[in-house]
Amino acid sequence: MEEKRFSMPLLGDDFPEMELVTTQGVLHLPQDLKGSWFLLFSHPADFTPVCTTEFVAFEQHAKEFADLGVKLIGMSVDQVFSHIKWVEWIKEKLNVNISFPVAAANDAIAEKLGLLHPGKGTNTVRAVFIVDPNSKVRLVVYYPQEIGRNIGEFVRAAKALQVSDKNGVAIPADWPNNSLIKDRVIIPPAKTVKDAETRLKTYEGFDWWFCHKSL
Repeated sequence: MEEKRFSMPLLGDDFPEMELVTTQGVLHLPQDLKGSWFLLFSHPADFTPVCTTEFVAFEQHAKEFADLGVKLIGMSVDQVFSHIKWVEWIKEKLNVNISFPVAAANDAIAEKLGLLHPGKGTNTVRAVFIVDPNSKVRLVVYYPQEIGRNIGEFVRAAKALQVSDKNGVAIPADWPNNSLIKDRVIIPPAKTVKDAETRLKTYEGFDWWFCHKSL
């Protein structure tokens, strides 16, 4: 018998179509969010400590995502009634109101996103997908169950993707607090000898292949 292959969307792929039952109603992805950025993150299970800290952290950053026009969606293979009860618990015990939908993925959906490894258990891994207004997957990150995610990094990544798209630039490490060029952005490399010769006359930089500018 042929072994079932583990699959996941790759960068630049169209986000796969799916119907999700969520705590805020049925959601068809990516159709219902066409024209918007969205971030879908999966978690192993409801009522688990690390996942609870992540949900609180996502909610604490929710306004930052909203200011960027990025819609949040949580997901695991727990059923929606479990999500509803967990969200109620978070509000009652931790005084945090989860404002974004939490989706109940079946095994087919989880496998379509590479969240379940065949033969390796039933908990969905900690995955993050950032999808652009054209429904293209722009970022994919997977974490092990043992480690909670740094939610601020996904705010930074979403903003960096938008800045890169709008300005045709690359974004340095730790932007906007890069140790070399601070909040400046990187000019795409020269494509011709003539361009390389004039690059440092046009932009600041360390060399013709490493030039930068302020936004």
